[in-house]
Amino acid sequence: MDAYYILFTGVVLLLLIISPSFGREHYIIMKNIYVIGLLGLLLFSCNSGPKNPADQVYINGIVYTVDEANPTTEAVAVKDGLILAVGTTEEIQAFVGNNTQTIDLQGKTMTPGFIESHAHLMGIGYNKLDIDLMYVQTYDELIEKVAEAAAKAEPGEWITGRGWHQDKWLKMPDNAIKGFQTHEQLSAVTPNNPVFLAHASGHASFVNQKAMEMAGITPLGNENPRQEVEGGEVLRDELGNPTGVLVETASGLVRKLIPEDTPERREKALELALKELAEKGITSFHDAGSGQNFIDLLEHFKEENRLTARLYVMLSSRQPELIQEWYKKGPHIDPDHMVTVRSIKLNMDGALGPWGAWLLEDYEDKPGHTGHETMPISLVSEVSEKGLQLGFQVCAHAIGDRTNREVLDRYEAAFSKFPEINDHRFRIEHAQHLHPDDIARFGELGVIAAIQAIHLSSDRPWAIGRLGAKRIKDGAYVWQKLLQSGATISNGTDAPVEPLDPIPSFYASVTRKTLKMLPEGGYEPDQKMTREQALKSYTLDGAFAEFEENFKGSIEVGKAADFTVFDKNIMEVPEDEILSTKVKMTVLGGKVVYQGD
Repeated sequence: MDAYYILFTGVVLLLLIISPSFGREHYIIMKNIYVIGLLGLLLFSCNSGPKNPADQVYINGIVYTVDEANPTTEAVAVKDGLILAVGTTEEIQAFVGNNTQTIDLQGKTMTPGFIESHAHLMGIGYNKLDIDLMYVQTYDELIEKVAEAAAKAEPGEWITGRGWHQDKWLKMPDNAIKGFQTHEQLSAVTPNNPVFLAHASGHASFVNQKAMEMAGITPLGNENPRQEVEGGEVLRDELGNPTGVLVETASGLVRKLIPEDTPERREKALELALKELAEKGITSFHDAGSGQNFIDLLEHFKEENRLTARLYVMLSSRQPELIQEWYKKGPHIDPDHMVTVRSIKLNMDGALGPWGAWLLEDYEDKPGHTGHETMPISLVSEVSEKGLQLGFQVCAHAIGDRTNREVLDRYEAAFSKFPEINDHRFRIEHAQHLHPDDIARFGELGVIAAIQAIHLSSDRPWAIGRLGAKRIKDGAYVWQKLLQSGATISNGTDAPVEPLDPIPSFYASVTRKTLKMLPEGGYEPDQKMTREQALKSYTLDGAFAEFEENFKGSIEVGKAADFTVFDKNIMEVPEDEILSTKVKMTVLGGKVVYQGD
């Protein structure tokens, strides 16, 4: 507009300068042309653009808003990181000004930004720095990977990794003991280096001879008749020799010996994790249990404008002094919605894979064993009452049916003690295996079930061996029963226990199949989520689980411009095409933080 005005004025002034040579009559005509033209330009400027132009507009898309009043649309306008308008492409074009960026979605599918409701951010980053054992299919393959790392390591240097899961291997070694491999092959390829390999679940570890010697884990004998670990177990053979597998808290015997990371390595791990989030379409992340160093690192990244996702941090109850410090200062609710700390994570039992989940009845494949609590159950009562008084949400890890019942009992007692506090949004993380009598209690008590649907794909084929068919059918991964109770379900992956990618978890939510697309019809198909329910569990319900549903989680005017764009319509394509869907764009607060090829 300004350029046209300058050009017009220049031309007319030039004509005015030379027009006297044409006579007074021509001069008057030219002056009138200038006045009329100037008035025209002024009128044009008053009607040439929107009064409130958008910074960006996204047009020609298939937009799923997760807004019941307006479920689907075509386009969105964004200003100052917030949603300015939602509508058809034609309607949104009205918000295009001279400086508006137009992004043509070309028929791709846009949803609210995906929210990962339970995972471990630094674990994701460290998985990229350490040995990633998530995809090994045999014990021999694990040994090969460790041997490669040992060949590059200095003598005495720790070798660390994560991701192995014996129940997912194609076959077990012939000399397996108590359902696990033994350390002899591992120790043979690492004579000069201590080794610590965390189980995929995070609830067990596998170590070599050198690490056990450093930790004082020795064979049982006359001089050392017993070695017990509260809340855990050092697995041994029939002669009392340690096998190298440490379950639950026993892993701490070796873990505590691993040197602390350097600040540079921690920063690199966080960079890699944030990059992974952006590539996978995740705009918000619930970190399931961390300490002050992690929070400080996030704040440092925020100050330097390096955060590409919004973080909701659960304080780890494994650090009692940390919890006490936060009791004194209270929750930190970030007005910028980038780093919020207002919840406490309780780790109350183990995982099903290492027989650590706490059950009401014996394991089907391990008679006489019911798993165990990993922290005193009384801690739930203590932290719940404190949390209600001080404004902290409580998020209790509970996989086994007994743990779920014990936690619900203590939540209910705390709610009764403080009836005036009715928006607590307490959560049970995983809520994986429930007694039928306890399912309805989630809805009745307003307890959020923070599930990871991908666990069904990975675990269901072998979980039936742990629990038996009846317990599986009645109370395992019972998503529809929970929803029908009135409970809110938030979704996630528990990465790095499972890959971070939300697409496989979305697929598991709506098909209840393994990632090999089996079995036909899915496991316990009556418990499938609809695609609408699954999308909501990854967006608006994830926002609700962190008290942010009024700021994000749906595409509505005034909310955060957090979007995920997919190359396929995950709400309509055939089931077998969901897994091949790719993220094409991730947008945080109106800023594109990832764009695919």
